[in-house]
Amino acid sequence: MDHVDKILTQWQRERPDLDVAPMGTLGRVKRLHQCLMRRMDQTWAVYGLNDSSFDVLATLRREGAPYALSPSDLMASTMVTSGTMTHRLQQLEKAGLIERVKNPADGRGFLISLSEKGLALIDEAVAAHVATQAELVSGLSDEQRVQLDELLKQFLAGLEST
Repeated sequence: MDHVDKILTQWQRERPDLDVAPMGTLGRVKRLHQCLMRRMDQTWAVYGLNDSSFDVLATLRREGAPYALSPSDLMASTMVTSGTMTHRLQQLEKAGLIERVKNPADGRGFLISLSEKGLALIDEAVAAHVATQAELVSGLSDEQRVQLDELLKQFLAGLEST
């Protein structure tokens, strides 16, 4: 019996008229998310990053050379508001991890680009992040992980289509 089972047992005792099975699924997903984020936060902190700064730097890095995107493309990729993105970019620019460069396709606009320091940092951080992720899923066999991926993909597809 895990922590969620104890909660479900209490609800079943107190409210037998309710089907609390979905509470178990969602409670475990929530607890899993919290555990995963704690571990990944620890990895990012080694590099002076958090989930937000890692997200921006990783988005630029996986874009490929020259590791640059327009602010609107960066916002769309990271799914945050303009104000949130502006704050993140200011912090990363202050740390010397990104630069604003003229957009060669549009002289009026600019791109957000990884600086040399930012590229070196994200390359190290993403390697550590991938190692942490591998460690986090190591309790599952490859077959179980594939099965879980398929179930989560199906679950998300149902929620994101509504």
